[in-house]
Amino acid sequence: MDAGIVVPLGAFSMVITLAILVPLVRAYAKRIESRNHVVGLPAEVTSRLERMEQAIDSIAVEVERISEGQRFTTRLLSEGAKTEIARPE
Repeated sequence: MDAGIVVPLGAFSMVITLAILVPLVRAYAKRIESRNHVVGLPAEVTSRLERMEQAIDSIAVEVERISEGQRFTTRLLSEGAKTEIARPE
């Protein structure tokens, strides 16, 4: 075989091999990844997460009530500091 044809023939065969193998490897990798995502959570974990969500929501409501009370108290104290208190003589 002529030495001048070996390099282009090798490059052409490499391109053809990559064009065939790369899509096959990608499809196989996606297939392997999709197997891992099919598994769902057990019912016990799902119910526990729902209870935690409800508890967190109720805590958020209570924190909002506390902060509203603090804002009200701060407003009363700041308004009281502005008004002068009459001192008995």
